[in-house]
Amino acid sequence: MSASIAVAQKQTPPEGGQPKNFTLPAKEEFKLPNGLEATMVPYGELPKVTINLVVQTGNVHEQANENGLADITGHLMQEGTTTRSATQIAEEVARMGGSLNISIGANQTIIYADALSEYGPELVALMADLLQNPSFPESELERVKNDFKRQMNLARAQPGMQAQIRFTKALYGDHPYGRDLPTDKEIDAYTLEQVRNFYQNQFGAKRTNVYVAGRFDESAMKEAITSSLRGWREGPAREIQLAKPVTKSDMIVVDRPGAPQSTLVIGLPVVPPSHPDYMALRVTNSLLGGSFGSRITRNIREDKGYTYSPYSSISARYKVGDWYQQADVTTEHTGNSLKEIVYEIDRLRKEPPTEEELKGIQNYEAGLFVLRNSTPSGIISQLNFLDLHDLPETFLTNQVENIHAVTPQKVQEIAKTYMRPKEMTLVVVGDKKVIDKQLKKFQDDLKKMPAVQ
Repeated sequence: MSASIAVAQKQTPPEGGQPKNFTLPAKEEFKLPNGLEATMVPYGELPKVTINLVVQTGNVHEQANENGLADITGHLMQEGTTTRSATQIAEEVARMGGSLNISIGANQTIIYADALSEYGPELVALMADLLQNPSFPESELERVKNDFKRQMNLARAQPGMQAQIRFTKALYGDHPYGRDLPTDKEIDAYTLEQVRNFYQNQFGAKRTNVYVAGRFDESAMKEAITSSLRGWREGPAREIQLAKPVTKSDMIVVDRPGAPQSTLVIGLPVVPPSHPDYMALRVTNSLLGGSFGSRITRNIREDKGYTYSPYSSISARYKVGDWYQQADVTTEHTGNSLKEIVYEIDRLRKEPPTEEELKGIQNYEAGLFVLRNSTPSGIISQLNFLDLHDLPETFLTNQVENIHAVTPQKVQEIAKTYMRPKEMTLVVVGDKKVIDKQLKKFQDDLKKMPAVQ
């Protein structure tokens, strides 16, 4: 074998495998008379089981004067039940070789835990106790509130969070999706009675899904779910107030004197996951700014050096969504960065990507999807996404195929339809005295930008 052939063989990577659709493992679903729904998925080889109790209750269910109350309620739930202290809960879970936590989001409160497979039914019973019988100990209320205040103040100090808050406020207005972070004053004012009332009014079996994935005894697990949760009250029906995001050309500047960087968020409302264009929109986002090899990243990070970690994202909220590009850029290049972002959006609207570029992005997106399905917690996350957004199983099982079905022309069409720079909301957090002239020039240039036919 000649040296040149040997070198060529070393340098030429092997052909990638053919993309395959995801086969959802056989699962068992059942519903209890009180409305609670359960899904069990045997998956993987490790002798562990992952369990999520998902309640469709979150910040979106707070009234205008209850900003952050869902968080206080969720955090305090973890402080014990009527029969177990927080320490006892932690010790029991540790004995099972697992962990347990509660997370509170915009739409859902999730109790998530794992343990060795043999303890699956016992873990379900413990989690059911935590869900149904929280003691809400008054002795822990101040500590929980103080911890939450620290978290909120830390988040509020971040320029990226400041930009995001103003961006979502501009799009979603008075809807809970558009609310600011809770203040110290709001958090301090909450009483134990308010926490208990929120729990009573917003939690119940009708809003709850139980997900089990991993290795477990199916009959024992079904019996554990049924026996420990069938007696829970039905509670309120599932309901999430629909948001009506606003598309508007607007620029919001938050002054941060002396800041060496400007934080940019620019975007607009787009379609939710149930829309036929959603998968093509995801591929387009990945190509434009949502992956490390994306056009905007190459432009303002690799070529220009204006920023270190720009990214774009699609936020899939309940029945609505929004797309945005975010970047922390050097102050003196604030205007130039915006110019290049819009240039890349406009370029994609004018001409489709090459087959080769698109194929790389499709392989990336399909690969990420496979990774998301590689663990029991990943499977649960995907199934929960389907249930929250009322999506069919084909959203998962045909996803790889649908990703690879997107054509270059479809990407261009998506960019023309949904990525409209003149209609985007722009938020800039930075040194106003330095960036004002740059932003004015950017706005003037944007107005002069010819329409894409």
